[in-house]
Amino acid sequence: MPKAIILINTDVGAEEEVMNNLMKLPEVKEVDLVYGIYDLIVFVEAESHEELRQVVVNKIRKIPHVKNTTTMIIVETLSRKE
Repeated sequence: MPKAIILINTDVGAEEEVMNNLMKLPEVKEVDLVYGIYDLIVFVEAESHEELRQVVVNKIRKIPHVKNTTTMIIVETLSRKE
């Protein structure tokens, strides 16, 4: 199952509205508000790379107040089991 991290810049003051719209998408697993170059970090999972592309291009980028995105496709994950 393809996963990606998407870094998003929003219009000033629109971060919460964009976060709420992102959480309406079933492919979005987590949204974090951050300080720095980007405003939001979004974790996405899809059934295929094509579906992942469709989510970014046709859903996330079309949310009002999203200025730009940078997508990083995850190729390998290590995690701690607690």
